[in-house]
Amino acid sequence: MSQEVTEFIEKVKEPWQARLCHDLRQVVHNAIPDVQERIQYNKPHFLKNKKYAAAISNSKDAVSFTIFNVTELELPEGVFEGPQERKTIKFRNGQEIDGAMLTDLVKQASSTL
Repeated sequence: MSQEVTEFIEKVKEPWQARLCHDLRQVVHNAIPDVQERIQYNKPHFLKNKKYAAAISNSKDAVSFTIFNVTELELPEGVFEGPQERKTIKFRNGQEIDGAMLTDLVKQASSTL
């Protein structure tokens, strides 16, 4: 795990957002054991074979998780938004992530990277 990404998560002000960032990071590591991490565009990005697999970003009232390379995936209806090649799910305070579903989607999406 990248120290740069660890420091990013540690600096997140809201405890619920930091917890979600940590949990989403773990989802990516569970899905892609050899994932590379880096901070790009002021947010954590996760790469497989030097291609984007996922990203985490924070806003004032949400944590967003983007999965790349999703064109061929069947995604749950009404959960994700964004262009055809990448989809984002937003979590707000009090919401829990479905780690198993997200891990499976990241694993499927990154399988062809």
